[in-house]
Amino acid sequence: MYRDVVNAMTSHFEIEVSVLQALSYCLYEMMDNVHIHSGKPLGTAMTYYDDSRKTLRILIADDGMGIRKSLAENEKYKDITEAEALRLCLEDTITDGKGMGFGLYTTSRLVDRIGKEFILHSGTHKLITKDGSTTVIENGFWQGTLIYMEIGTGEEIDANQVVDHRANVAEEYNEAFVETEELESLW
Repeated sequence: MYRDVVNAMTSHFEIEVSVLQALSYCLYEMMDNVHIHSGKPLGTAMTYYDDSRKTLRILIADDGMGIRKSLAENEKYKDITEAEALRLCLEDTITDGKGMGFGLYTTSRLVDRIGKEFILHSGTHKLITKDGSTTVIENGFWQGTLIYMEIGTGEEIDANQVVDHRANVAEEYNEAFVETEELESLW
């Protein structure tokens, strides 16, 4: 499913290559979180590209255990509240013990650079980042985790900076999704 989403974005949308490089890493991490942390085998991923605004909207959702319950599997976080869990999971190395705690962290770094809006909803709380500020509110109930973001697609960024230079996501993306002839024509 991950490859299908990225292939659709590369073949149908006008998105800056450096954004695709960073975004493909973040998408993989978010989709992988469904399999590793939710307790469910499947989730949902949707994208919508707005050509006139040069923005991409992404929704990834599952109906699993949710962020607080997942983090509580790590003894360090067993007593945190749902609101605390939403804030914490965007920090580096915060994990339930099954992963590295890097996926949502890198996604938050991408949103910091080119994000228009970011929503992380799990249980009865929702974290909203918009216009440079982040708030957590109580808001209905979502069984599992829902991630929504709107990002700008026309601005060049340093894709490797999004991941703290811990991986070469530009090269990884190019190897996985760009044909050799396309790369040669760029030079």
